Amino acid sequence: MVIEFHLDRGSGVATYLQLVHQVKQALRLGMLRPGDQLPTAREVVDKLAINPNTVLKAYRELEREGLVVGRPGLGTFIKRTLGGAAPAEYTRLRGEFTRWVRACGEAGLDHEDVKALVGSVLDEASRRETA
Repeated sequence: MVIEFHLDRGSGVATYLQLVHQVKQALRLGMLRPGDQLPTAREVVDKLAINPNTVLKAYRELEREGLVVGRPGLGTFIKRTLGGAAPAEYTRLRGEFTRWVRACGEAGLDHEDVKALVGSVLDEASRRETA
């Protein structure tokens, strides 16, 4: 699979970190797997109109974390994944979560309400795990 990077220029998050986070999310969700190739720096620069050094900084950070490996003349490849479950489980859970989010919308919650609700549940679960 080829990842399609996107930027949120108003997020306040550094561009290179947005790229790093997107690769990590794709790894966690099983969308990228060991052996997959990331887009070349030139491809990312052309698509997002950003400085090549920004892309290279993101890829260096991913390499430093042991997630990718650069092969001179060939590109940057996924070395390991971050996902904790099988891809089929992610697919199943995504479907359930999608239905839940729709139910939230039908109940009158907006995007920020849903984010707050999910955040509070995650925080509560995290507190229980550490207790």
